[in-house]
Amino acid sequence: MKRIFFLFLCTCMCTLAGQAQKAIPHSRPGFDIEQAGIAKGKIDTVRYQSNTVGVQRKALVYTPPGFSKGKKYPVLYLLHGIGGDELEWLKNGRPQVILDNLYAENKLEPMIVVLPNGRAMKDDRATGNIMAADKVEAFSTFEQDLIQDLIPYIEKQYPVLKDREHRALAGLSMGGGQSLNFGLGNLDTFAWVGGFSSAPNTKAPEVLVPEPEAAKKLLKLLWISCGDRDNLMSFSKRTHEYLQAKGVPHIFYVEPGGHDFDVWKNDLYLFSQLLFKPVRASEFSTYNLAEE
Repeated sequence: MKRIFFLFLCTCMCTLAGQAQKAIPHSRPGFDIEQAGIAKGKIDTVRYQSNTVGVQRKALVYTPPGFSKGKKYPVLYLLHGIGGDELEWLKNGRPQVILDNLYAENKLEPMIVVLPNGRAMKDDRATGNIMAADKVEAFSTFEQDLIQDLIPYIEKQYPVLKDREHRALAGLSMGGGQSLNFGLGNLDTFAWVGGFSSAPNTKAPEVLVPEPEAAKKLLKLLWISCGDRDNLMSFSKRTHEYLQAKGVPHIFYVEPGGHDFDVWKNDLYLFSQLLFKPVRASEFSTYNLAEE
């Protein structure tokens, strides 16, 4: 009887271990709370000349703890939603705190993070009717502003690596759609792309990835995530299903939550840990709740 019980116990433990290995990673409590006694990064406000818009525009730049002008860094461009501006992440998502805490745990590759205003127009404030046609169009215009104006400015003013393999683009909601549209549409510029709860501005998947074989070769990481109670799930899901059908490696991470910063902070926490490191596509399914 003891032998039978021992075998049963071993079987249960093995089953639980297997389940644990498949567990979806998630941020742990306190990941977004400022910690005392750790090195901190720095946030600067910069102004760059936008020839696309015809004015100087603002962006925030986070430099990591221990930042040195004698070293060259990869860059993550992190985009906001339709109702925000360059301050939205800072006010609601605490990216500097999340990243500082991860650096303290040696979980991040040192990188510079740029938080721009993705509404590329002369009056780019998030005021009035944010759904007005000219303001929505300005989010599309930002593609040119980003690639032709902002990136060259950052690469002139900061010690950064200037090849596509060291450049990432990610964002939330409207910024998630921008990231998929601009990132996948410019694989000569970005090798790391992330869409968090991407909005209806996201292009149809066959437009996003018209040449799946090329995308397979050029993408280092494609991240698509959404809360399981988010009404915009269909835009992320259709992209995932298309990529899955075409055999394009990607992470489709469905997490508990709606269309809010509880979800997006967790996305940044997880996505940032994968950037600018060796990628193992075999581990992508660890994040996948889509089939459950």
